[in-house]
Amino acid sequence: METNVRYLGGVQFEAECRGHKIVSDQPLEAKGSNAGMSPPELLLSSLGTCAAFYAAYYLNLNKLPTEGLHVKITARKALNPPRLDDFEVQVDVPGVDGAHREAVRKAVEKCLIHATLLHSPTIRTEVSVGEPVEAA
Repeated sequence: METNVRYLGGVQFEAECRGHKIVSDQPLEAKGSNAGMSPPELLLSSLGTCAAFYAAYYLNLNKLPTEGLHVKITARKALNPPRLDDFEVQVDVPGVDGAHREAVRKAVEKCLIHATLLHSPTIRTEVSVGEPVEAA
């Protein structure tokens, strides 16, 4: 799995993966132009779309209605070290009775992003330096 990120100027970046591109930016109050989600918002979106995928998979597998499926992700900023903490995943599945509540929760918690956040991954950082790159 690979994503490439290119600096666009200011506080704006473009991420590209499998031919798909998204722009990450900062809100106006953080000196951005609000042209896209910030990196923390992208992280929340990643968790939310992963959770929604697993919920929809369970619902479809069990021939249950998916209309109105909605996932809301919240987190708060923590300090020392600065990070996101206290994530909350709220899943709404209207039209599905309470008998499926626990099964939907278990399905959502199988999400790859959920598991990654719960089990600290290893992260290595390498920096290459050299000749300046000429603008195209």
